[in-house]
Amino acid sequence: MEMNENAMKMAQAMVQLELKDDSPKVPRKTVCGKVQEKLGTFSHPEGNLQTDCPSHDSICSNCGCSNANCQDMRRRTRSLNAPSPIQQFGPCGRIMKNSAMVMTIQDPASQRLTWYKPPLTVLVIKKVRDVSVLQPFVKLVKWLIQEKSMLVYVEQSVMDDTLLATNPSFTVVKDKLMTFRDGKDDLTDKIDFIICLGGDGTLLYASLLFQQSVPPVMAFHLGSLGFLTPFEFENFEDQVTNVLEGHAALTLRSRLRCIIMRKNEETAKDAKPPTNILVLNEVVIDRGPSPYLSNIDLYLDGKLITSVQGDGLIVSTPTGSTAYAVAAGASMIHPSVPAIMVTPICPHSLSFRPIVVPAGVELKISVSPDSRNTAWVSFDGRNRQELLHGDSLRVTTSIYPVPSICAQDQIADWFDSLGECLHWNVRKRQKHLDELSDLTHSSSNDTLDSLEHTDQIDS
Repeated sequence: MEMNENAMKMAQAMVQLELKDDSPKVPRKTVCGKVQEKLGTFSHPEGNLQTDCPSHDSICSNCGCSNANCQDMRRRTRSLNAPSPIQQFGPCGRIMKNSAMVMTIQDPASQRLTWYKPPLTVLVIKKVRDVSVLQPFVKLVKWLIQEKSMLVYVEQSVMDDTLLATNPSFTVVKDKLMTFRDGKDDLTDKIDFIICLGGDGTLLYASLLFQQSVPPVMAFHLGSLGFLTPFEFENFEDQVTNVLEGHAALTLRSRLRCIIMRKNEETAKDAKPPTNILVLNEVVIDRGPSPYLSNIDLYLDGKLITSVQGDGLIVSTPTGSTAYAVAAGASMIHPSVPAIMVTPICPHSLSFRPIVVPAGVELKISVSPDSRNTAWVSFDGRNRQELLHGDSLRVTTSIYPVPSICAQDQIADWFDSLGECLHWNVRKRQKHLDELSDLTHSSSNDTLDSLEHTDQIDS
C-alpha cells in the first residue's frame, strides 16, 4: 500500500524533530528487552542467573546495580555445565533456530541416583586369581542374601574356584547364588545393581557385559591401582545401604561405539553383521607385529583430517584419558566433559600433538591405500582384530554411558584418584628462606668466592 502525501509529510516532520532534538534519548526497548521486563530473572536450580541480552547492560538481580564488578553479579553457581552462549550477535546476526536440534543437557553436579522401584537383583564381580578378594567377596555375598534378601548373580567361574569351595561361610549361601556364563547368557533386564570387588579391570568387565543400558555400578577398591574404584571395603554395610536407599551421586562415564566395516562384507548379500563393541576406556589401532610404521587415515565426519605415521593411534573417552592415553602424552579430562580424545602413539612427527574433538562427531579410521602393512585394533585391551586394506573402523559416542556411583561427588572422587593413584603434582615443598641456614648470613650481592673465603676464615 502506497503512503499518501499527508502521511509522508508527517513522517518527514517527525524525522526532522528527532534530528534537531538535543535532549537525552531514552533507549528503545528491543524485543529481548521487553521479554526481560516481563520475565525478570531466570530461575535456575543452583541459584539466580540473570538473562543476558547483547543490546543492554546486565543488571544485578540482588542490588539492582549495573556494575560488572558487583560481587553479586560475579557469584558463580556450582554448575558443571559450560555457560550457554548468547545466540544473538550484534543487532542483526543470530543462530538459526532448529526445533530438531533443541535439547536439554542436565548439569552433571545434579546427577543423583534414584530408584523408581526397590532393587532386587545384584551382580557381584570380583577380581580373578586374587586370594585377598575371596574373604571380602564371601562376606559381601552372605550379607546381601541374608540381610538384604537380594538375588545375587555371580559368574560361573567363581563357583568353580577350589578355594571358595572349601570355605565354610561360602557353602552356606552357595546354593542360593545365580550364575551366568560370559558370552552365552544375556543379563539384559535381569540386573538392577552391580558391585565390583577389585581394581579398574572389574569395572571394564562390567562395561563389557552390558553392551546397552548399564545398571548403576558401585566399585570397591581391592585391586592394584583403583583409579575408578572410589569405595573402601571396611564399612561396606553402611555404604551399600546408603546406595540402596538412593543417597548417592553419579558420574555418567561416556563410552565409545566402535563398528568395524569389512571391505568384502559391505557388498556381500549374506555378510555377517559388523563388529559392534562399546568401550569404556579406549580403542587402540597399532601396527601389531609388523616392523613398519603404521600408516592410518583419520576422518572426522567424512573429512580427511590427517594420516597417522607412527606406532598407532588411541581414541579414548574422558574416562580413558587417565589410562593408556595419558601414558602416551595426552591431557587428563574429567569424565563429565563431553569429548573424544585422539592421541598418536610415538608419531614420526614432532608436531603431532594429541587433540580433543567434540563428543558428537564420527571418526573413521582406515589403513592408507599405500600402507606397507595392515593394522590391529583392540577394544579396552580385548577382542584384538586385524584391520585390512579397505576395512574401516567407525567410532562415535554411545548413548549408553556407565553410571558410576560416587563415594563423595564427581569432583572430589576424581581429584582424590589423581592424587592417590597417579600422584598428580606431588613434589617436595620448596623451603622457606628462613629455613636455609646458609643464606641467612649472606646477601643477594654475595658471590660464591666471598662465601668460600668466609668459610675459610671461620675454619
